[in-house]
Amino acid sequence: MLFNSFQFLIFFPIVVIIYFGIPHKYRWILLLAASYYFYMCWKAEYLLLIIASTLIDYFAGLQMGKTAVKKKRRIYLILSLFANLGLLFTFKYFNFVNDSLRFAFQYFNIMYHVPSLKVLLPVGISFYTFQTLSYTIDVYRGDREPERHLGIFALYVSFFPQLVAGPIERSTRLLPQFFEKMEFDYQRVKDGLLLMAWGFFKKVVIADWVAIFVNKVYNNPEFYPGLPSIVATYFFAFQIYCDFSGYSDIAIGAAQVMGYRLMLNFRRPYFSKSIGEFWKRWHISLSSWFRDYLYIPLGGNRVKQARMYLNIFIVFLVSGFWHGANWTFIIWGGLHGIYQLMSRWTVKLRARLHQILGLTRIPNVHRMIKIVITFHLVLFSWIFFRANSISDAFLIIGNLFTSFNVSTLFSVSGFSAQHFALAVLSIVILIAVELFQRNHNIRQWLSAQPLVLRWVLYYGLIIYILLFGAYDNANEFIYFQF
Repeated sequence: MLFNSFQFLIFFPIVVIIYFGIPHKYRWILLLAASYYFYMCWKAEYLLLIIASTLIDYFAGLQMGKTAVKKKRRIYLILSLFANLGLLFTFKYFNFVNDSLRFAFQYFNIMYHVPSLKVLLPVGISFYTFQTLSYTIDVYRGDREPERHLGIFALYVSFFPQLVAGPIERSTRLLPQFFEKMEFDYQRVKDGLLLMAWGFFKKVVIADWVAIFVNKVYNNPEFYPGLPSIVATYFFAFQIYCDFSGYSDIAIGAAQVMGYRLMLNFRRPYFSKSIGEFWKRWHISLSSWFRDYLYIPLGGNRVKQARMYLNIFIVFLVSGFWHGANWTFIIWGGLHGIYQLMSRWTVKLRARLHQILGLTRIPNVHRMIKIVITFHLVLFSWIFFRANSISDAFLIIGNLFTSFNVSTLFSVSGFSAQHFALAVLSIVILIAVELFQRNHNIRQWLSAQPLVLRWVLYYGLIIYILLFGAYDNANEFIYFQF
C-alpha cells in the first residue's frame, strides 16, 4: 500500500477513528493488525519474514536478560545478527555477490554453476532489519531491559507509518511510547495532518513529476547529451530528497496524529556547508545508526588517526552497500567517504585560502559558497546513485559537457514545457519554505497568524496538490527498494 494511493486515504482515517474509539489496552492489537495488513498489501508471504525476525529477536532479548555473563549474552546477539543479516543477504545481496563471482570466475575461464535466486526483494527489509537489530544490540549492551510483551515488541518492529522506509527508530525511544495512553489532541492531530500534506506536496507534486524527466534521461543516456543530462541530474537531487523526505514527513505526521513521536529524518540537507554537516541533516536515522552501531564499535575517533580514517571510509562503503546491491551504490558510498576524508585533510588549507581571498570578511557570501560547493559534491555523487550501471554513470558524466541547446530540454517525451515550468515553480516553493524555516518555526508562525490566513494557506496547499499532483505517473517511494 502506497502512502500516495487512494487505498491509504481510506485505510488511515479508518485506523485513526477506531484507534481513538477503543480503550487504550486494545490499541496495540489494532495497530499490529493494521501494520501487518499494510505490509501484506505488497506481498502477503513476506510478512512471514517480519514475523520470523520478530520472534528470533524477542527470544534473543529474553535470553540475554536472564544472564549478566557477557559470553552467554553474546551467543544470543550472534543468533540475532546471523538470522537478520542472513535474511537480508539472501533476499538482497545473494544475486549481486553470486553474479560478481560468476563474472570473476569467467574472466579466468573457470566454470561457475551456482544459479541465481528468483526472488523479489521484500519491501523495506533493510529498514525493519536495522530497527530490530538495534533492539538486540541495545539489550546486549545493557542500554535497555528486554521487552516481555510480545505483541508490543511485534508492533515496534512493524509499526506501519515507518515500516517500509523509516525513520529507523530505536527501541529506547519508540517501544516505551506504545505503553503510553494517547489522548485525542486537536492541535497535535492538526499539526500531524499538515506535516502529512507537506509530505504529499513533496512526493506527488515534485518527486513524481521530475521522475518522468529523470527516468527518460537516465534510462536512455545515449539519447540525451548535454542540457537534458544536466537538468536531469539537478532534478534527481530534488526527486530523491522530496521522495524520501516526503515519505518521512507523511510517516512522522501519521504517527503524530495518533500521539507517537518519530525522530526527525531530514533537516534541510541541501543547505549544508560541508559534507559532514550534510550527513547530520540527511537520513538522520540511518547515519546515526551507523555511528552508534558500526563507527563507534570499530573504534570511532578513539583510535589512531589512520585507523579513524579507515573507520570513516568503511562506514560509508557499508552505507552505500546498504542502499543497494549494485556497484553504483558502493561507488556512491565510497565517494562520500572520500569527501569526508578530504574535508578533514584540507581544513587548514581551505581556511588559509578563504583568508587570502577575504571570504572570512563577508560571512554571508562565504556561507553561500560553501553551500553551493557542498551541494554540487553531493550532486555529482547522485549520478552514480541513480545510474543503472557504472558505464551509464560515466556516459552521463561525459554528456554533461557536450551540448547546451535549450531546445533539447523539450525533446524528452512525456514532459512538456508546462510540466517543466510546474516542476521548477514547485521546487522554488520548496526552497522558499525551507529558507523561511531556517529562522522560524513554521508551526508556531502559522499558529500566530489570523484564522483566515491560516485556512487560506491550508486549503491553498491542498488545492495545489490536487490540481498539480502527478497522479497518472504515481511512483513507489524510491527507498522502498532498499
